Amino acid sequence: MNANEVKNELPPNYEQLKTAANRTSNWRERLNAVEELGQWKSQKTIDVLLHRMNNDTVYRIREAAFRKLEQLGESVQLPERRKGDLIDGLTKTLVRIKKSLPKDHSFEEFKVKLQKMRLDIYDTYEGELGTGFEKWLEDKWAALVTR
Repeated sequence: MNANEVKNELPPNYEQLKTAANRTSNWRERLNAVEELGQWKSQKTIDVLLHRMNNDTVYRIREAAFRKLEQLGESVQLPERRKGDLIDGLTKTLVRIKKSLPKDHSFEEFKVKLQKMRLDIYDTYEGELGTGFEKWLEDKWAALVTR
């Protein structure tokens, strides 16, 4: 099947794609699942794509779901970028992680602990900010007041 061909049925690996599309700590898997689901036109695949378009924390996934739904002939509107924190309580969580580390910890130690404790936050912002993620996180870390 070429990339632009749409099949009017459920993909044989639908359950795995649905699971991948909803995996909160891996934006790349969600994006790949959206791309693959968009090649199959059924109510179930459309429902998953609509859910990703309306609810994903990473805008590029919301946009990809929108484009796939459009290609499938659905009447949808491109969602707006969210303003503010993508995940509620972000600053509070980052402060908690910073406080849990020794006072003289490095940014690298903070980054590793964030990945271990809250991969969902790490992954969401990495997916949203792309190449600007590292600088954004370091700036956030430097600005956190812990005492």
